[in-house]
Amino acid sequence: MDNQAILILIKPDGLKKSLTGNILTRLSETKLEIVAAKMVRVSRDLAAAHYQHLKDKPFFPELISYLQGELHNRRKVMALVYWGPDAINKCRQLAGATNPEEADPTTIRGSYGRITTKGLYENVVHVSSSPEEAEREIKLWFRPEEIIVELYPARESVEKEKRTLAWA
Repeated sequence: MDNQAILILIKPDGLKKSLTGNILTRLSETKLEIVAAKMVRVSRDLAAAHYQHLKDKPFFPELISYLQGELHNRRKVMALVYWGPDAINKCRQLAGATNPEEADPTTIRGSYGRITTKGLYENVVHVSSSPEEAEREIKLWFRPEEIIVELYPARESVEKEKRTLAWA
């Protein structure tokens, strides 16, 4: 089987509960390679673009607040790209069902997730659902130069007047 890429997000509730090490240890069971990783302060635009397929759902505003860390006072997400054979299937099996109460107790979501009294799934991780979704999501969260393998075609571009922070 060809190598696949998958986006994994350790969500704010996972970070607040100090589960990063536990989750990375579990993901290491897949024998996949981490080809990109970073901490991200999630903007409203990024959260909305990430969950665009749910924009018509009544819980969409809570979902955006959740991914931005507003619900946990932890305004960050750890974004990772795993790469290797059958990556999506391996990671999704390990993550478990989206609904933590339906997830096998041995999975990441079954072990650490919960449902709030408002019915929001706090499932500690996001895992891409298909190769198409993985590509869309990886391109949202990472620039080509942040990934150590060439996952998708990229072109060089020159951006004029782009404001960035630089070390003083």
